[in-house]
Amino acid sequence: MKRFISTLIFIAICAVVIAQEKGKASYYADKFEGRKTASGEIYQHQLKTAAHKTLPFGTKVKVTNLANNKSVVVKINDRGPFIKGRIIDLSKSAASEIDGVLPGIIDVKIEVIK
Repeated sequence: MKRFISTLIFIAICAVVIAQEKGKASYYADKFEGRKTASGEIYQHQLKTAAHKTLPFGTKVKVTNLANNKSVVVKINDRGPFIKGRIIDLSKSAASEIDGVLPGIIDVKIEVIK
């Protein structure tokens, strides 16, 4: 029972720590259209989805482009990015909504939506 309670406390602390994060975002290349994501869903450019290394699948995240303050809400349905310094990979439509397609890599803040 103590181990169970310790685990719950650890999860709660992790959730608070990761509730907001800043870093680099990129977006999925065209070659990923129609491929299966880690959650089992099929990736589609027009859906507002994203990949994150640790957040649970289905988590809603507000992503804000720090250069222009534009935001988009995405659902985590994949794992990644696996390139050092990047914290989230956005679907192409999500990146487009916050003007992230042309630069390719942008500085963002991500916030978990409760």
